[in-house]
Amino acid sequence: MHELSITQSVIDTVVERTQGARVKVVRLTIGRLSGVVPDSVRFCFELIADGTPLQGARLDIHEPVGRASCRGCGQRFELRELILLCPCGSADVSVEDGQQLALTSVEVA
Repeated sequence: MHELSITQSVIDTVVERTQGARVKVVRLTIGRLSGVVPDSVRFCFELIADGTPLQGARLDIHEPVGRASCRGCGQRFELRELILLCPCGSADVSVEDGQQLALTSVEVA
């Protein structure tokens, strides 16, 4: 489960950058096409944050949908899953959004 190592990296980064200050909120952006499962990150966050300055912190995750455009017909469309097909049936698509994985902000006490 790569979500465990991703979550550990997030917590390590926050602790380092906040210099051990008590953290109230951590905000992440996890695109639906990133291959990362937000519910798994939430589960791992609670376990790993225990005993750190992030213990009890709220984890907010923004989950933007994917967006792509078809090189064949030129249509722009939304992708909710990793199935990269245009409504016209073409698989020749360019993903424009939804692959991000980012720590967007942190609130400290």
